Amino acid sequence: MSSRPQPHRARKRFGQNFLRDPGIVSRIVRAIAPRDGDRLIEIGPGQGALTGPLLEANGSLEVIELDRDLVPGLRVQFFRYPGFVIHEGDALKLDYLAFKGDGPPLRVVGNLPYNIATPLIVRLMEAGRAIADMHFMLQKEVVERLAASPGGAAWGRLSVMAQYHCQVDDLFSVPPEAFVPQPNVDSAIVRLTPHAELPHVAVDENILFDVVRDAFGQRRKTLRNNLKAHLTPAELERLSIDSGRRPQTLTVEEFVRIANFLARKPS
Repeated sequence: MSSRPQPHRARKRFGQNFLRDPGIVSRIVRAIAPRDGDRLIEIGPGQGALTGPLLEANGSLEVIELDRDLVPGLRVQFFRYPGFVIHEGDALKLDYLAFKGDGPPLRVVGNLPYNIATPLIVRLMEAGRAIADMHFMLQKEVVERLAASPGGAAWGRLSVMAQYHCQVDDLFSVPPEAFVPQPNVDSAIVRLTPHAELPHVAVDENILFDVVRDAFGQRRKTLRNNLKAHLTPAELERLSIDSGRRPQTLTVEEFVRIANFLARKPS
C-alpha cells in the first residue's frame, strides 16, 4: 500500500490558492536572489511550489505553516534537504525579533492569503532590523496601495506606514491562471526592504499611526476636519501644511512633521 500523502484541497478559511506556474516561480526566485548565508523564511509554503526552488537555490529554508494537514506532505517532499525546517504555527502570532535571535536578519517570502496580508506586513515592519527584506505575492490592489504615490487614489494608510518603514518595489503582476484554485483577482509580487536609516524619523510611532489613521478616516474631508481632535488649523499652518488639503495629498514627511509636532506639544 502506498504511503503517498493524499491530494490536499485548498481551504477557503485559510485563503489558500496554490501557485502552479513554474515560469512565475522562477521569476520570484530570481527576484529574491538567495545568497549563501541567508536565513530564508517562507510563510505559508502550501504544497511547496516555491519551497523546492528556494531550497535548490539556497540549500536551507525555514517554513511557517498553519495548516497541519499540509505538514506531512511537506516533510515527505523535502526530506532529502537537511536544511529544511518546518515551524507549525500562525505567522501572525510570531515574535520575529525573538525568532531571529542572534542570527542574521530574516529574508521573508510567501504567497500570502489575502485575509492576513496587511496585518502580517505590519507585524513584520514592526520587527525592524530583524528583517532584511520581504518578497510577497499579494492581491494586486494591495501591492498598488503599498507602492502608491501621494495624490493618487491608492495612497492611504497602508502606503504611508509601509513607505515610512520600507523601500517598496512593485516587481511584476501574476494572473489568476497561475493558481489552483484560481482567485477572482490579479496578484502581484512586491519587495519590501526596511530602510537602513529612516528617511523621516517619528519621535513616537504610535502618534504617527494615530495621525495617519485619523487623517484617512474620511478621505473626502479635509485635514481641518479629520485632524481636529489633534490640532487646530492654525497649528497646521505653522507646520506649512494647508488645513484645507485632503489626506491623500500629504507625503510621508508631512505626516511625520505633524506627528512630531504633537509628540513635543505640551499636554
